[in-house]
Amino acid sequence: MTTGSEDLVTDRVIDLYRAHLGPGRARVGEMLGGRVEVESDGAWIGTADGDRYLNAGGYGVFIMGSRHPLVLAEVRQQLDRHPVGSRMFLEPTAARAAQLLASVTPPGLDRVHFSGSGTEAVEAAIKIARLSGHHTLISMHGGYHGKTMGALSLTARSVFQDPFRPLLPDVIHVPYDDIPALTEALRAHPGTASVFVEPVQGEGGVVIPAPGYLSTVRALCTEYGALLVADEIQTGLGRLGAWWGCDREDVVPDILLSGKALGGGVLPVAATIAAGDAFARLDRDPFLHTSTFSAAPVAMAAVCGAIAAVREDGLVERAAALGARLTPALEEIALRHLGSRVKAVRGCGLLIGIEFAEPGMAGALLIDLVDNNVIGNFSLNADNVLRLTPPAILSAADEQFLLDRFERAAITTADYYPER
Repeated sequence: MTTGSEDLVTDRVIDLYRAHLGPGRARVGEMLGGRVEVESDGAWIGTADGDRYLNAGGYGVFIMGSRHPLVLAEVRQQLDRHPVGSRMFLEPTAARAAQLLASVTPPGLDRVHFSGSGTEAVEAAIKIARLSGHHTLISMHGGYHGKTMGALSLTARSVFQDPFRPLLPDVIHVPYDDIPALTEALRAHPGTASVFVEPVQGEGGVVIPAPGYLSTVRALCTEYGALLVADEIQTGLGRLGAWWGCDREDVVPDILLSGKALGGGVLPVAATIAAGDAFARLDRDPFLHTSTFSAAPVAMAAVCGAIAAVREDGLVERAAALGARLTPALEEIALRHLGSRVKAVRGCGLLIGIEFAEPGMAGALLIDLVDNNVIGNFSLNADNVLRLTPPAILSAADEQFLLDRFERAAITTADYYPER
């Protein structure tokens, strides 16, 4: 975008948002300074005025940064050859993407249904559960699984659910990291339940369960004949310093959900990966659940590039090492400047949350970070938690930039919220 001054560009984009994408979305952009992003490279986002921002946000999409060369090479090659399939014939890129994805998931998860977004992956899992006789859906308070109607039924927050009721029947919400509550729910529905759980609750405010929680959930599902669905749309593909959050406790779910980083930061892709037993009805009748753009060749090329990037760049190990440095460093800065106004700093790999005691502080710090050229995220299910999801490709200079700018932002936020 090179027409006119920065103000004219910004005003024009805001006007178009207001007219066609909604005034509410336009207001959010204005709250963050009306910045207009026009390019990206690695860990950095460029705006129309020529400024650059370290992208520690993106809701978990950019574990390998933007425009990773391995992903771009695969996508460009596919674009030049065959971007979207007829859906009538077999197509080799989909076969290769499914094989590569199954090669990095827990053992036995070898059936793949591709989709365009995480919430679609959740919908597919709900349908697979119902096809196998597991009609009672159990999810956790604070969990986030998307906003289409089935996924929204699992996302236990009234502000999102209430305008759209009635939602799916036979849905039970239990507290996260509460084994007795889950046991009671499963005991009441033997052989007919499916449990949807995140290894770490991202939108819930980076809530990390006690060690052994996920393995105990797996054992309870086995005991009571329930399906275990691990929602790893945000936590998978290295974000937690492991390929999958399940791997941290050697848990093999019946269904694993992937998304966000699966498209390599280039294209939107998600997947529902299931064990053969759970997938059996779709094996027999693949037309029970279909989607026009499922496994589109260009999206499958992005998946192939993304998995190659995680493997070849050692991003799982880099995420673990970088997170082990960043979380305590951010905690020290936050406590030094904000003191008791910080309730907790939590991190697992490169999923990091800063929880505040006072309403509004997370939003204030988010804006102050943007003013200091760092992009973060709010948490949809935890208004008082600022979330950081930086890429695993940060250089030493990038890492120091993030810490320096976080400190500047914390100092500014502290001026708005004096300690009592």
